[in-house]
Amino acid sequence: MSLTFTFDPPVTPHLRDGVLDLWTDVSNAGGSVGFVPPVTREEIRPELVKHMVAMAEGRTRLLVGHDEEGQVAATAFLTRNTHRLMTHWLWLYTVMVHPRHQGRGYGRDLMAAAADAARTVDGIEAIRLTCRGGLGLERFYESCGYKEVGRVPGAIRVAPGDDRDDVFLLLPLT
Repeated sequence: MSLTFTFDPPVTPHLRDGVLDLWTDVSNAGGSVGFVPPVTREEIRPELVKHMVAMAEGRTRLLVGHDEEGQVAATAFLTRNTHRLMTHWLWLYTVMVHPRHQGRGYGRDLMAAAADAARTVDGIEAIRLTCRGGLGLERFYESCGYKEVGRVPGAIRVAPGDDRDDVFLLLPLT
């Protein structure tokens, strides 16, 4: 069974709570999505609110994947670059697949759906994203067509004495 993807879904309490639960579960499973486990829903909620405000303002768009039970199983946020010289590419943030769905190819499906969604945004020619080094994430993104275009050594401090590279990747869409 595959996920059903929706770009710009209506924001309902079910969707909001589903994204919050997904973000919490991914974080607590060690996912590289801005938090270090253990983390609670209440610690993540302010960051989700920021994303939702950006969506309401039209700066960010949500791609969500639902599983066969209708639960939020995957997300990615696509954010337009507001710098006037860089409006031809957008950022991909908070790319998540629920841990219970790992290993089924849903990550690749999510990345393909994100590229398809980005192609529908007027004037967008590429997607940029960053990932935390040390977890092999850059290999996954490269297998989805992204190219590493930069790296800042030790830019992410996961814990005292545990610094990771901030890896920049690019996917041309044209």
